[in-house]
Amino acid sequence: MKLLQAKLAKYDEPQKAKAAGVYPYFRMIESDQDTEVYIDGKKVLMFGSNSYLGLTNHPKVKEAAIAATKKYGTGCAGSRFLNGTLDIHVELEHRLAKFVGKEEAIVYSTGFQVNLGVVSCLTGREDYIIWDELDHASIIEGRRLSFSNSLKFKHNNMESLEKVLKGCAPDKVKLIVVDGIFSMEGDIARLDKIVELAKKYNANIMVDEAHGIGVIGDHGRGVCNHYGVTDDVDLIMGTFSKSFASLGGFIACDAVTANYLRHHSRSYIFSASATPAAIGAANAALDIMMSEPERQNHLWDITNYSLQGFRELGCEIGHTSTPIIPLYIRNNEKTFMITRRLLEEGIFVNPVVSPAVAPDSTLIRFSLMATHTKEQVDFALEKIGKCFKELDIIK
Repeated sequence: MKLLQAKLAKYDEPQKAKAAGVYPYFRMIESDQDTEVYIDGKKVLMFGSNSYLGLTNHPKVKEAAIAATKKYGTGCAGSRFLNGTLDIHVELEHRLAKFVGKEEAIVYSTGFQVNLGVVSCLTGREDYIIWDELDHASIIEGRRLSFSNSLKFKHNNMESLEKVLKGCAPDKVKLIVVDGIFSMEGDIARLDKIVELAKKYNANIMVDEAHGIGVIGDHGRGVCNHYGVTDDVDLIMGTFSKSFASLGGFIACDAVTANYLRHHSRSYIFSASATPAAIGAANAALDIMMSEPERQNHLWDITNYSLQGFRELGCEIGHTSTPIIPLYIRNNEKTFMITRRLLEEGIFVNPVVSPAVAPDSTLIRFSLMATHTKEQVDFALEKIGKCFKELDIIK
């Protein structure tokens, strides 16, 4: 065995989990991403999806993806920088900029590439990237690629953030980067307070709205809109893989910043363009966000119903107030076991274990879609209560 393979062979955690019958990843779904899916021929309730508005199988979204493919083909065979810019890319960028309230928007091939390419290139060696300790992995990778000073503050802790800002050179760029809604914990960034501190210390702000757009704010415009601080936030990031029911992402900002990113952001310049189908689907999803506000309204009705149900059940759900509901287990082994038991009971949820989180912070991520019903939530609450009691997680 070569040295590389010998080194990698020492990693055997997946094999151990498979041997124990609790490996929870790469479960094959045999149907569309709806509130009910099929796994191994069995119908399962889906509470592990990020399709918050439930649009992945909406007829208009599918028709738009098909129409774009028929007109433009299956791919662009190049980057946006060279031969891969279509008129529908530009049309969607104009619409997104107007939607979130910025001068311009730039569409990337994935949401991960947005954060990777934006965070890594905006600030210089003597500048600062200041980030929440629970920011998404794509933000973490972006700041790792940057040559700037990287400073972390405690999650949603404004005293910690101010302490970090105080220690920065006043004449250098300070970019605060936060999730709008945190993807695992489900809590909302304190953007009103972050804006106050940014003004006090002359800092810039970038907000990852991946889990906020479509969910919160006027017609789903996101957390910045919810707080009324859109003009105070310099960069707004969004992804198409959640409420937009597609694949891709965007950054919205002022024209000066957009010009710089188009010519320096490596994950944008050196990646193939988002496919016509993806752009067509995202465009249609945006139409539905604007024309069917009842979807967002129902999402919040079912969210509040679920939050109340979990509290009455005695589950520990942290500080969430959104369709992302963490069910804390605080034990790796039990988290794997619960995931398996719930699938056996017909409930699909996602486990979050170490090293993604500390061993005593493991959780089940329960997420809602606008197409879920109270009856489906009641069924899930019953099964979760049963399984949690079996493993002595609740009494």
